[in-house]
Amino acid sequence: MYYIKKTIEISASHSLTLPYESKCTQLHGHNWIITVYCRARELNAEGMVVDFTQLKRLIKDRLDHQNLNEVLPFNPTAENIARWITNQIPQCYRTEVVESQGNMAAYEADDL
Repeated sequence: MYYIKKTIEISASHSLTLPYESKCTQLHGHNWIITVYCRARELNAEGMVVDFTQLKRLIKDRLDHQNLNEVLPFNPTAENIARWITNQIPQCYRTEVVESQGNMAAYEADDL
């Protein structure tokens, strides 16, 4: 099994829909650190699990400097974002999303 890890930093805003009072329901921003873990039993024709540039294009080019509420079809919690990213990339089995120091959410797919 081959493994790769790619870390990407984006700046993006969001507001959360919550059933309780929270300052997070107001539009605010983070410098998000997103780490994507991918694996493959066989390398592709280019000798890679997945091209690092493709990962950047799928994540940074879509989310950086965006209001996540406007580009994602769900409540943009760190947990939901981690699941969404994992599901965008067939080789991805785990994504970690850090929205601020000390606050990290991860999603790990059950299988590849």
